[in-house]
Amino acid sequence: MPPGLPTGRLDRWLWAVRLTKTRQDAAQACRGGHVRVNDRPAKPATHVRAGDVVKVRLHGTTRIVEVSHVIEKRVGAPVAVRCYVDNTPAPPPGATAPVARRERGAGRPTKRERRQIDRLRGTR
Repeated sequence: MPPGLPTGRLDRWLWAVRLTKTRQDAAQACRGGHVRVNDRPAKPATHVRAGDVVKVRLHGTTRIVEVSHVIEKRVGAPVAVRCYVDNTPAPPPGATAPVARRERGAGRPTKRERRQIDRLRGTR
C-alpha cells in the first residue's frame, strides 16, 4: 500500500481509488451536486481524511464509501479497493427489469411493440 496522507483533495481521491474514470469526471460530479462528504455537498477541492463518509451518485447508482486511506496517485484496482470501505446497500432482490425478447427473424418491431418495450424498460 502506498504511504497515506493526512488529507487530500476529494476529486483526486475519487479518481485515485477508481470510483471515477478521470479526475475531470470526479470534479464534474462534485460541481453537479452528486458527491457528499459527511452528508454535506462537496466541491472538488474539499479535503477528505480517513474516517470520512463519501456518497457518490454515478451512472444511476449511489455508492456509499468510508475513506480508510488517503492517496493522490492512481493505483491498481486491488490496492485501490483497500483504500475505502464500501457501505453501499445491496440492491433489493428482483430489482432487475424484465428483458424484452423477440423471436429471431421477426423483423423490426411495430410501433405498438416499441411502445410495449419502452414501457418495460421504463423509458416512457
